[in-house]
Amino acid sequence: MDSRLTLEKRIAAELESYDGRMCIYADDLHGNVIAVHADERVETASTIKTYILACLFDEVEKGRASLEDMVTYGEEHVVEGSGVLCALDPGVSLRVKDAATLMIIVSDNIATNMMIDYLGIDTINACIGRLGCRDTVLHNPIDFERYEKLGTTTPADYAGIFVRLAKGELISETADRQMIEILKKQHYNSMLAGNFPPVYMDADNTDDILIEVASKSGSMDACRNDGGIIYTPYGPYVLVMLNKEFGDAMYYPGHPATVFGARVSRMLLDQFLALEGRFL
Repeated sequence: MDSRLTLEKRIAAELESYDGRMCIYADDLHGNVIAVHADERVETASTIKTYILACLFDEVEKGRASLEDMVTYGEEHVVEGSGVLCALDPGVSLRVKDAATLMIIVSDNIATNMMIDYLGIDTINACIGRLGCRDTVLHNPIDFERYEKLGTTTPADYAGIFVRLAKGELISETADRQMIEILKKQHYNSMLAGNFPPVYMDADNTDDILIEVASKSGSMDACRNDGGIIYTPYGPYVLVMLNKEFGDAMYYPGHPATVFGARVSRMLLDQFLALEGRFL
């Protein structure tokens, strides 16, 4: 029997009392990967918005779209849920870049539908395939009354986007930097960074922000997801956690998926810092 207390065993022990299934993919970008149920398909919820952002920048790179184009919030885009455009009346026009930024940083559902309409679902799915994500699909625009499913992905697919972003190999170095800057402004990372020591992330208390996160989370009744790039003094690493099969479908800050996800994330952070930039 293997008696070594591996990182995977410590994660399994942490999750022993979790009423749910957490699917994990972590990459320290030095050849060490932690994979737990990493090829299982999970509802994307708003994590699909990262793929839409990547496809937008891919289309811009190919000259088939422009961040300076204008898109108009129409009646067909109306949907409840997260974001700020739901507080405004249809008719507002935004630059594509601004709508895409709202889609990410406040997970704006209306802005997302505007981006889906601008790019087209077929274009988005073709791009997702070209980016090497074989198990990821955008099924529908966001419409909770008409569709039960938004998208499907796996931890390995979602992490693959962030790994290539971190290396500047997803679209182009310039496009990847622009996407990372948008993802760093994302407001909701309580699972990924909820247990990080505040002093590591508070620029008011340190000369420099020691840890930054470029991420995108997502929640629906059937899932609670988070993933992104964590930047540390020893370099970046990637962590994706997709949760399903939990008993509590309510939305609140202390949801078990968020609590256990934050614990796993802190465990990986501590390991990465202790080994000065590696998991193993």
